[in-house]
Amino acid sequence: MKATQGTTYRMLGTRLNEIALQLEKLRQVGVTGKKLLVPSDDPASVRPVFTTRKQISNVDRYLDTMGKSLDTMQATDGQLNSVENIMQRAKEIMTNAINGSLNDADRTIFADEMAQRRKELLASANSMVDNKYLFAGYQQDTTPFVENPNYDPALYDANDSSTWPYLYQGDQNATSLEIGPGELMQVNLTGNNIFLGTSTWDPADPTNNSTASGRYDLFLTLTKAEEAIRNNDQAAMQTSMSDLEGAAEQNRQLRAQLGTQAARVESSIGYQQGVRIDLQQILSRYEDVNSVDVFNSIIQQETAFQAALNVTGRVSQISILDYL
Repeated sequence: MKATQGTTYRMLGTRLNEIALQLEKLRQVGVTGKKLLVPSDDPASVRPVFTTRKQISNVDRYLDTMGKSLDTMQATDGQLNSVENIMQRAKEIMTNAINGSLNDADRTIFADEMAQRRKELLASANSMVDNKYLFAGYQQDTTPFVENPNYDPALYDANDSSTWPYLYQGDQNATSLEIGPGELMQVNLTGNNIFLGTSTWDPADPTNNSTASGRYDLFLTLTKAEEAIRNNDQAAMQTSMSDLEGAAEQNRQLRAQLGTQAARVESSIGYQQGVRIDLQQILSRYEDVNSVDVFNSIIQQETAFQAALNVTGRVSQISILDYL
């Protein structure tokens, strides 16, 4: 079969178009650094790429959740540290009140300072993070503690929270967040647990709430300490001294518990960061290119394209007169 001039032009044009398309694709790969731009580039790699991207997305979600969890834990620990300082200062006040030879004015000064420590405790109990109350359980928009206007020392009942010095308006539900596949971690403490010494809380029936055996209502402890100093009741002051130490130890135990949980979250963050690096490496094997190889391929393709243009240019100069 004889190749006509028109056939030659069409063959050269097709070849030029193929080279130009390949060159354009190489340039896109060079600019993006990705060899898998559309599924048709490597159909076999599409599924593992999508799977790996999904896994990376899950890891990012866990890391974001754990970062927020750690922020909450650090804020909680800061408030528990303040509580520790408050209880320590309260013990110092009580020590001075017990051991000193005081007159009424001196006792009033110490009692007033004890009342001030109670106000500081209330501020810590009602602390907020991101405009959410830290110790209110799920009731994050509700002020967890308020002073009980009907409190009467003579009517106090350990088994009826409506008679306690401060009322709790939160609930018993601590926040748990997912830090890994199927792994939930409690990231905060509830106000009833820390400040009232109750493991459960019934907002509907005050008679179902009671401070657990061996635990302490921190507000009550400070209130009774103040009352003992004002009344110059030596026996009550001795009891308050012991209760203040017990309340401080309760706070320390909960802080240690929170610290253990925070360490677990930090460990999980490190693990998930390592998983993310591994997944990125897997994804890179499917998607990323060697920039040197791509550059060399572009140079070769440009050379081929230039050669094809030169050949096409020479053929286009041929006419029928060249055969006469």
